[in-house]
Amino acid sequence: MNKLCFGLGLLLLLASPATLAQEVTIEDLAWMDRNHMAQQVQRVDDLARTRVGSQIREDLSDLTTLQRIVDRELVDQDDRLTLQALGAVLGNVMAAEVDELEWKIYEDNRGRSRALCVEGTEECLFPITMLSRRMEVGLKPDVRQVYKDALALIEPYLPELPYGGAASRR
Repeated sequence: MNKLCFGLGLLLLLASPATLAQEVTIEDLAWMDRNHMAQQVQRVDDLARTRVGSQIREDLSDLTTLQRIVDRELVDQDDRLTLQALGAVLGNVMAAEVDELEWKIYEDNRGRSRALCVEGTEECLFPITMLSRRMEVGLKPDVRQVYKDALALIEPYLPELPYGGAASRR
């Protein structure tokens, strides 16, 4: 089975386990992981409410809120915790829009990461760093484009609807 990794510059790495020569484990989020993610989303919600006049809703409207935060440069390049919190919000939008994506813990020889994985597979996206890695080097990412590109990368791994329908999205 292929591993799907998503990182800086929409870099896509597809390789077989033999090529990667590493052990990968994917597990459900623990209570501490869920709590940490809730705190991250709350951090972005507080920022959005006080500085943008909006709130995090965990739907497509959050893409606009995230873009406003990016465009107004409301998060410092070296504030990794808040930059990654933006990615948690982005990932929650993806999970809300694509039923088959679920938050998991993805662990390999590089470490432990929170990832959005296609149910029952090892095909995962890593939204926590999709915005932060770009912003840490001074870029202002197009949030909606990052979202679209990520879903386009994972779409081939989503189950198809019966009778030849496309992959399911809300």
